[in-house]
Amino acid sequence: MDKNDRNHVKYRAQGARNGIEILIVGAIGLVLIMGFNLLRPDKISIVEVFLVSACIGAIFIGFLKTQEPFYSLILSESKLIYQHKYGAWHLFQSNFRYSGIPKVEDGVEYIELNTVGIKVNDIDEFLASLSPRIAGKLLIEQRHLFMQAVQKHCKNGHCPSEWLIEDTQYISQRGISYNGLIAMFANRTKYLQLLTGYDLLLPASVLDRDIWAFSANLNKWKQNPSQFIATQSK
Repeated sequence: MDKNDRNHVKYRAQGARNGIEILIVGAIGLVLIMGFNLLRPDKISIVEVFLVSACIGAIFIGFLKTQEPFYSLILSESKLIYQHKYGAWHLFQSNFRYSGIPKVEDGVEYIELNTVGIKVNDIDEFLASLSPRIAGKLLIEQRHLFMQAVQKHCKNGHCPSEWLIEDTQYISQRGISYNGLIAMFANRTKYLQLLTGYDLLLPASVLDRDIWAFSANLNKWKQNPSQFIATQSK
């Protein structure tokens, strides 16, 4: 965090909470069940097998939750930081245009995607600081959201091939050339912008509140970051 960004607001993802608690409860339950069975000669019942499976599942889920960053999002006066277990990306306040809820047309109605969309001013500035590792992970994790938008624009089940397979080559409007995972991510943002009007996505799972409330917060931050941070820090 920059020296000028000592004041900031942190958000913890709903999906990352209670990881240690779930892991501990699962471990204690497993120990108690196994200890109980060791002290009696009877065979293990179906109910006990189910309980053991549930405890193992709880341990696994709890472990996965503990691997997530404690805070998924950080807002300072100068930038938005998205923290992922495989890295992070940041977007400067000056490069943030607005946020909203992406919608896709379904006949005569519009369906909202369960995510916050972000429109940026300069995608090249964003891509310059994006690492291939997190780009690749986000391509996989957010593909289902992208496909929801794609499927509503496909006619008779046929979709443009470039929408379904991200090219490993990309040249921006400013003439900057990209390749590999960054190019694939850039192509995803291009088609996402075409389909929804937004370049980046923040899925509901990484937020600490509903998508509408968080989107409103981002727009308030854009208008007056110092005032927003001061208000939220109280």
